[in-house]
Amino acid sequence: MHVRSYEQIEPFVTLDGSQIREWAGKVAMPACNQSLAEATIPVGGATTEHYHRTTEELYLVSAGSGRLVIDGEERMIGEGDCALIPPGARHKLFNVGGDPLRVLCACSPAYADEDTCLTE
Repeated sequence: MHVRSYEQIEPFVTLDGSQIREWAGKVAMPACNQSLAEATIPVGGATTEHYHRTTEELYLVSAGSGRLVIDGEERMIGEGDCALIPPGARHKLFNVGGDPLRVLCACSPAYADEDTCLTE
């Protein structure tokens, strides 16, 4: 049985520049087909625009507010909002609020640096 508590998770920085805590995936647990992580973007911060060749991603905002850009389309997002990011879609997330922006990121297949292409 594999169970991880938030306090056990060491944060790391991904290619897009966000701080990540991964509950399940190739880094945290032997999950091969999906991953679940929390990204934290500081006040005034943003991720680097990127896309994933094969990964479909879900962003679920758990705290804060942001501006999400997917393939040039912009939308304000906040706590409780969930966004679908299809494979190949360029995306970037800006923290536009006064608190850290926390987003749960679910990826299928599991997140991998080699599937991530930076575009800026």
